[in-house]
Parts: sequence; C-alpha cells; structure tokens
Amino acid sequence: MGNEANCVARFGKQKARGKALLETSELIFRSEDGAMRLKFSFAEIKSAVAADGELRVEVPEGAAVFELGANAAKWCEKILHPKTRLEKLGIKPNASVSLIGDLHADFLTELRAQTKNVTNGKVAPDAAWIFFAADSAKELSQVAKLAKSLKGAAALWIVYPKGQEQVTENDVLAAGRKSGLKDVKVVGFSPTHTALKFVIPVERR
Repeated sequence: MGNEANCVARFGKQKARGKALLETSELIFRSEDGAMRLKFSFAEIKSAVAADGELRVEVPEGAAVFELGANAAKWCEKILHPKTRLEKLGIKPNASVSLIGDLHADFLTELRAQTKNVTNGKVAPDAAWIFFAADSAKELSQVAKLAKSLKGAAALWIVYPKGQEQVTENDVLAAGRKSGLKDVKVVGFSPTHTALKFVIPVERR
C-alpha cells in the first residue's frame, strides 16, 4: 500500500471531499458519500504537475485535481518516477532469497535479474528474504515454521490476495504476531496482491 490522504478532489463537474490513495501503480479517490470514485493507473496518466498544494493529473477523460497540500509534490514525484517492485521490497543485488508457494512468474523474472541466489520451494540456510504466498487462511499455518527459519535481520514477506474473504490482512497479521514476529511494512505487491513484511523484534535478535 502506498500513501493516503484526506482531501478535496475535482474532476470535470464533480467536486467532493474524501480519501485519496497512492498505490504502487494507481491513484485512487473515494468521496465520503461514495458518489465520486476515481481510479487512474500510472500508465494512463499523460502528465502530472504539483503547484500550490495541488496535484493535477491529465488522463484521457480530462484533468483531475487533488488538494493535497504538502503531499502534492511528493505524490507527483512518485507518479512520474515510481519505484520498482524490488526497490519497494528492499531486495539488494545478489541477496539470498527463498520462495515458498505459488508466486507470480513475472516476480521470479524480476528477482532473477537482481540476484542469482534464489531458492524455490525451500528456505536456504542463509536466506535474507523469505517470500511466502498464502492464498487462504489455512495456509498461514506454515508461518510458525517459516518464522523459525529467520536469523538476525532477515525478513519474511507474506504475499496474499487483496480483498478476498479466504485470507484477510487481519489473518496475516495474526499469523505473524502469533509466531513472535513484528510487522514492519506493507507493499502493494501487484494489482491483485499485497505483501506484509515481518521481522524478528530487535530485542530478540
């Protein structure tokens, strides 16, 4: 997940107060009354400009303006120069990464371009990053075992589907915390999936 802010948005003849969300690759707005909803992918935004506390984006349907104050310039920069997925996840070149479960093929391609040190299906003894794909709450029973594989500052990313009843953010948080881990970051992994990062609490390393 990216940033969020309460603001006023204008689009065509519409104007409303609500919540704006800056996701990994989308800009979303929902008005407080639910009557106004905007969703623009970065790919369709033709231009983005920040001035006087306002973010103005041009899309094929017209111009949308978001009154974001100090966030306007920061959001504009993120739209124009989005971080790659691996940058958001913090994967450094040649890092030791272990993959458990069914992760997207495009992620594997990105990962292997960054590091040759990738283990699929089991946790490597020196793994600095473990990615675990959980498509249901039942699969989260594996988290306790994976937590024991972590050493020092190594991290466990749990990747799960967005907006699905079979596994929710609360399910993932509960599984990580029950295993003695601390949740420290959330990232939009893809348009359909979210990733939550867990680490061993500093005082227990």
